[in-house]
This record gives sequence, C-alpha cells and structure tokens, in this order.
Amino acid sequence: MTQLFDDNGNVVPVTVVEAGPCVVSQKKTIETDGYEAVQIGFGDLKPNKVNKPMKGHFAKGDVAPKKYLREFRLADISTLNVGDIIKADTFEQGDKIDVVGTSKGKGTAGVIKRWNFGRLKETHGTGPVHRHAGSLGACSSPSRVFKGKKLAGHLGNERVTVQNLAVVKVDVENNIIAIKGAIPGPKGGVVMISDSVKA
Repeated sequence: MTQLFDDNGNVVPVTVVEAGPCVVSQKKTIETDGYEAVQIGFGDLKPNKVNKPMKGHFAKGDVAPKKYLREFRLADISTLNVGDIIKADTFEQGDKIDVVGTSKGKGTAGVIKRWNFGRLKETHGTGPVHRHAGSLGACSSPSRVFKGKKLAGHLGNERVTVQNLAVVKVDVENNIIAIKGAIPGPKGGVVMISDSVKA
C-alpha cells in the first residue's frame, strides 16, 4: 500500500497491483462445457516446471505456460479469443471493481481475536481465564451447543471478496493499477479483479 494525492490535494490510500499482461488460455462454451467463460493465465513459467497434462493444455491453445490460471464468467465472450493479451487498460480511472483474494492466515486464534468477544471480569475469582469464551450452551434442554457457535479456531487464509473499490490510477505502460483502500492477502499475493456487481 501507498498513498496518492487527488486533484484537490487530498491523500488517497491505495493498493498498487500488477494487473497483467494476462493471456486467454481457454474459452469455455455452452456446447463443450455447458457454460460460457474464459480462462486467463498470469505469470510466466519455465517449460520444465509444467507437468504433461498442463503442457498439453497450453499447447492446445498455443499459449506459453503460465503460473496462475483463473476463470472469469463474462456477459459476452465473443470479443475474446485464445491467445489474446489482456492488459491493465481494461480498467479506467473511476471504475468500480470487486477484488477477490486469499486473506492472511493467522493460525489458531481465540474468541477475542477471532470474533471480537469481550474479556471476562478480572476480579472476583474469574482468573486465569480472562480471555476465554465463557458459557456456551443452554440448560438441560437442548443439552448441546448449537451449530455455528462462535468459538476459537482457525483464522484467516480463506477466500475474501472486497466490493465496490474505486480505481484511482492506471499505468498502462507498466500494467499497474492503483486501487483505493485495502485488498485481501499479503504482499505478492494473487488477486482477481472484475467489474463490480453492485456498482
């Protein structure tokens, strides 16, 4: 993340994303696959790092091997063909976008960190369990803890979508997009950027 200044001199917090160049590696149609979508590859990969099935997949479309493959369902896929290059100029300043990524993994976390529970009393003999969850279930009926109860457990490392973010700046030469605000994942993580569904 960094910051840019708008025309009025206000500071805008942005996340800088390398968006491409991506290549269309496969087109899925209703006749062959039952639905319409395009598969996009990003990040060059040495040929000796690719297994035989994937070599055949890339060779079928005459596309260089790519490290990451992602699928996008579009309203109209007729404008794209296998081998087409998609660059950052797909987006313009002011566009509203959705960003999908994998959030940072934080391991096993307690209920305070994971669900924002409050601490228990620090006096009157509560210790040493000030950061525990407290009472869980009801009485003898139903004699169990309901499914979905907020408890300690694995936090992060899951698919997260952040909606309605704004494109602040597009650098076409370097394939860089500056997105207002934060997006999920660590530095160097892979994200999917698409037009906002709620804009």
